[in-house]
Amino acid sequence: MSLLVVGTVGIDTIETPTTKRENLLGGSAAYFAYAASFYTKVHLISVVGQDFPSVHRTLLESRDVDLSGLQVALGDTFKWTGRYHEDMINRDTLKVELNVFGTFDPKVPKEARDVPFVFLANGAPAIQRKVLHQMARRPVFVAADTMDLWIETARPELDRLLTEVDAIILNDSEARLMTGRRELLRAGLDILEMGPRIVIIKKGEHGALVVSKEGHFAVPGFPLEDVFDPTGAGDTFAGGIMGFLAERGRVDRETLRQAVAHGTVVASYTVQDFSLESLKRITRREIEHRYAMLLDLVGIPAVNGGPGKPAPKAKGARKPARKAAKGVARFRKPAKKAKKKR
Repeated sequence: MSLLVVGTVGIDTIETPTTKRENLLGGSAAYFAYAASFYTKVHLISVVGQDFPSVHRTLLESRDVDLSGLQVALGDTFKWTGRYHEDMINRDTLKVELNVFGTFDPKVPKEARDVPFVFLANGAPAIQRKVLHQMARRPVFVAADTMDLWIETARPELDRLLTEVDAIILNDSEARLMTGRRELLRAGLDILEMGPRIVIIKKGEHGALVVSKEGHFAVPGFPLEDVFDPTGAGDTFAGGIMGFLAERGRVDRETLRQAVAHGTVVASYTVQDFSLESLKRITRREIEHRYAMLLDLVGIPAVNGGPGKPAPKAKGARKPARKAAKGVARFRKPAKKAKKKR
C-alpha cells in the first residue's frame, strides 16, 4: 500500500566537531520519504522556494517519490543551520529561516487523497490536521510527529490532533514535557489516554520504547563505532516504520515490532554520513542484512528450552528415583512416606 507524508523540505547547513557541510538536502519530509521509499510508494506534500537545487529534487525522484504535492513558491526555501557538540547527541540551532514554509498551505493532490497510510511529519498541528482533513476517507493508519515547540505553543491544537491519529512518535524529552512524568512508561500511558492507540518514544542511541493498548515493548539502538551526522535520524526512523507497515498493509502487534526494528536499522545508516549520503549507497538488501544482525543482537535464549518445553538433560545426570509431579523438577531423593496411624 502507498504512503503519504507532509512536512518540511529544506536546505541544511551542519557543523560537527570536525566538519562543516552546506547546502545539504534536509527537512522532515525529505528524510522520511527517502527512507520509506525502500518499502513502498511515497507521496510527498511540502513547499520549496525558487532557490531549491534541482539536484535535490532529482534525488527524491530517483526513489520514485511522487512530488506532485511539492509546491514551488515565490521566495526562498526553508533553511536550518545547526552545530553538534562533542558528544554528537546535543546540538545548537544556530539559525532557522522559515521562508516559504512560513505561509505554507498544504494541498493534497486528488490522486493521493485515497492513500491508506499517512504520516504527519513534524510541523504545526494546524497544518497536520489540515492535510488529514483533505483525505477522501479515514486512512487505514495515521501517525504523527511533534516537538517541544508545538507542545509549548500550540497545545490545544495538538491535543485535538492526538484524538485523530493512531500513533504519535516523539522523543523522550518531549514525552516528559507533554505529560510532566519522569518515567517514560508512565508518560506513554498518559499519552495513550489523550487519544492515540500507539505511542513510540525515541531514546536516541538507546533505541525506542513502544507503549500501546495491546502491550509494550522496547527495541535497542543498533550499536555503531562512528556517528557522522545525527540529523534526520528520527525522521528516517519514522520512515522505516511507516514504510514497512504500508508495505505489509497491516498494523498488528507482530508487524509493529518488525517495523520499529526496521526503522531502527534505517536510522542507523542515516547517521553514518551527512544528509542522505549514506542511504544513497545502500539497497533493501543491506537493510535486511543489518535487520538480521539486530535480531541476532537482541536474541536471548529461553531458559530450559522455553515455556512448555522440557529442560535439556545434563550430561551425567542421574535418573530421578521416581517420577516428579507435573511441572516440578526433583533434585533430591524424596523422603519416605510416614506410616498411617490406625
